[in-house]
Amino acid sequence: MAQSLSRVIIHVVFGTKHRAPVLDATIRPALHAYLAAVARNLNCVCYSVGGVSDHVHLAIGLSRTITLAKLVEVLKTSSSKWLKTQSKEMASFSWQGGYAVFSVNPLGLETLRRYIDKQESHHRKKNFQEEYHEILEKYEVEFDERYLWD
Repeated sequence: MAQSLSRVIIHVVFGTKHRAPVLDATIRPALHAYLAAVARNLNCVCYSVGGVSDHVHLAIGLSRTITLAKLVEVLKTSSSKWLKTQSKEMASFSWQGGYAVFSVNPLGLETLRRYIDKQESHHRKKNFQEEYHEILEKYEVEFDERYLWD
């Protein structure tokens, strides 16, 4: 085969350190745009970015030239550095140590985009920890609760 092709869609989730609710409504739109730009600069397609005060979700078409771990590392590192420059209150910002990434069937992309776009209304009913447990169960991911949060 002369050409290398791929269509890998992923759902990425990561939260603030200790789930601190520091991503207020004034910073979130700029943060989401920044994260989308970082993904695009890595030759990935960013279909959607959303979240609430303590976490973000991204729907990304993974480039065939980058690993999952490298993508998330760059997303978290660069956005953390950027957030620290936005205000005195954000000067000590950090993301949690871990993250979650799930593969998504291309036929389910629109469902994922709607889910991400409705994060604010979704979180009026449940917190991040409850949502995260549901996502892990949905994708049948085994985990140890002792190491899930930092």
